[in-house]
Amino acid sequence: MTETATEFDVLILGGGSAGYGAALRAVHHGLTVGLIEKDKVGGTCLHWGCIPTKAYLHAAEVANAAKDSEKFGVKASFDSVDMAAVRQYKDKIVEGKFKGLQGLLKMRKVTTIAGNGRLVSENQIDVDGTVYTGKHIILASGSVSNTMGLTISDKILTSTEALELDYTPKSAIVLGGGVIGSEFASAWNSFGVDVTIIEGLDSLVPNEDPAIIKQLTRNFRKAGIKSNLGVFFEKVEETDSGVKVTLADGKEFEAEICLVATGRKPNTENMGYEDVGVPMDRAHVDVNDRLHTGVGNIYAIGDIVKGKQLAHRGYQHGIFVIEEIMGNNPLKVEDRNIPGVTFTTPEIISVGMTEPVAQEEFGKDNVETVEYNLAGNGKSSIIGTSGIIKMVRQKHGPIVGVHGIGDRISEQIGEAQLIVNWEAYPEDVAHFIHAHPTQNESLGEAAMMLNGFPLHA
Repeated sequence: MTETATEFDVLILGGGSAGYGAALRAVHHGLTVGLIEKDKVGGTCLHWGCIPTKAYLHAAEVANAAKDSEKFGVKASFDSVDMAAVRQYKDKIVEGKFKGLQGLLKMRKVTTIAGNGRLVSENQIDVDGTVYTGKHIILASGSVSNTMGLTISDKILTSTEALELDYTPKSAIVLGGGVIGSEFASAWNSFGVDVTIIEGLDSLVPNEDPAIIKQLTRNFRKAGIKSNLGVFFEKVEETDSGVKVTLADGKEFEAEICLVATGRKPNTENMGYEDVGVPMDRAHVDVNDRLHTGVGNIYAIGDIVKGKQLAHRGYQHGIFVIEEIMGNNPLKVEDRNIPGVTFTTPEIISVGMTEPVAQEEFGKDNVETVEYNLAGNGKSSIIGTSGIIKMVRQKHGPIVGVHGIGDRISEQIGEAQLIVNWEAYPEDVAHFIHAHPTQNESLGEAAMMLNGFPLHA
């Protein structure tokens, strides 16, 4: 093929984490790349998700530090939160990362194509009337907030609108107790907002290990975050003073604003996928275990593929598909072995199987677990956090799950994912003594407990 401005080795629809991850790996292999994005490269994670929410959560951490300062012998006071200033801080972080990403794509000679893309054949995408051709097509159109049919307004918000608030609401109802809902509830609580979580399932963060759920529920209750579990909402109405949420059992809740945090859905509507014969599973693109759609040279990656909706899963998918195109037979990482972090106060980490999942897979008698209490960890005591590290192993086999909860515990997810993905045995980890005093020690201590020879437990 003669390369022109409209012809590429790889043509990618969507410039979020998955799409730009694929683009950057492709140019490393000498492939020409067209990256189509209707809004801003970086996608949801950079502009409306991971990065801005974690900026808000860091502001919340600072607020908590001020409130608790006297516990550490420091006289400081918490006055109020200037949400407009928090928003400015968030915007500065996002803008800096956005400019950095734009510069990186330009430097790597990725051709960025601005506009609405629609798949029109097995190797062509129409972008606002101009047709682009790719030897390989990668669909990476991402996800959008699931609004459950509710009309979004000044009082009924998704996470996108919530991140643009320039005032601190007095009260908020959060619909959904998953990752997004729990993170916002945690941040707003730190800012002094009266928060109530409505979750239709029987627990907060329902995908986590039961021990972690129990600890988070206790911490939220202690912090003053209210929750109503096990009953779905029926309707949300605006009132003169704010919003009213009615549950299926008739119970009513009122607040100044309502955050709809009931998850995200694939952005696949009116993208032309079905017209070209791309198989769909409801709104998700149906792929094989190599992320191929079964149609031509079309692959699908990121949030449009059923499974965990995580930015780093998108990176993993993007890199995987390019290596697959290059014939390098890349290693497939199961969804459950992709690490996850929930940045609530306290933070949650998780990789691999929970105890119930492991028992279902191996049988109850073939699973062993330990819980190491962070009360025995010097660094955790210094920073004033409680929590646990829980390890799950196949009896006489490797560690298959690592889960944790506690302030700043997110930084331990790196070793946790290596333990699980390298199929380490407890004795493998226990052999190495971790640096003291660090929270990292808690992983070593948990492994030593599993190995039968604890040090500080």
